[in-house]
Amino acid sequence: MSNGKKYVLVADDDASMIRFVSAVVAKEGLEIESAMDGKAAYKSLMSGKDFVCAVIDIRMPYIEGTELVRFMQKDERLAAIPVIMMTGEHESKYAAAGRSAGAVAFLPKPFTNHQLQLVLRTLIHREDSPTS
Repeated sequence: MSNGKKYVLVADDDASMIRFVSAVVAKEGLEIESAMDGKAAYKSLMSGKDFVCAVIDIRMPYIEGTELVRFMQKDERLAAIPVIMMTGEHESKYAAAGRSAGAVAFLPKPFTNHQLQLVLRTLIHREDSPTS
């Protein structure tokens, strides 16, 4: 069902955060699939698009980010998608919850576009990324 495009799921209930993350993802030459809540993110993941990464907020309506990541880990196709969890909560329990759910990276808000870019490049292992 792949159309040859590589997608990054960006899920956050804050529209300005979606715009910020999407701008960084677009500069990496990737397509963006955005979702304003966990239910919409779930539908996007089930669409069959070729997701190479997901950037998911921990706290979202309907389905929280950690719950969404746990679901992804139970699906063979979705378990291969690296997940970056982000949150405005600065307690270590949120990072621990994200990692135990299956996230491979954690970005506390606010983070810079450079920080996100480095994590994306590391996780996606794209050969066409310029070397610094």
